[in-house]
Amino acid sequence: MNNFTPEPTILRQEGYTYGFDPSACATCGGACCTGESGYIWAKYEEIEKMAAFLELSIEDFGKMYLRKVKHRYSLTEKQIGEEDYACVFFDTTQQRCTIYPVRPRQCRTFPFWESYKQNENEVRDECPGII
Repeated sequence: MNNFTPEPTILRQEGYTYGFDPSACATCGGACCTGESGYIWAKYEEIEKMAAFLELSIEDFGKMYLRKVKHRYSLTEKQIGEEDYACVFFDTTQQRCTIYPVRPRQCRTFPFWESYKQNENEVRDECPGII
């Protein structure tokens, strides 16, 4: 019997002092998809992909899942607690993203956001995959 366990894949990004172990996502509960109300920015090309993935027209997708903030679009949120919100596409039962293959760039690049370069403690508090 082979008891070989592969080493976790640690993602690194130039300019960041930490790494990220994506296997932590399986047990995290969606900390990066839930919490305080905020913005989940999406560009038009991303909106097109999300709409196609859900087999919706761009117009229907926009009516159902977008809010306009000045000249940009953000995915809507759903309230899951008194001061707790989740992305509309976060499945709170399965604790996963329902549009993962076409999620916006903001989600794809987490936890390597520019704002965390100078505030590593904030991302460490939010994400158990930071190493």
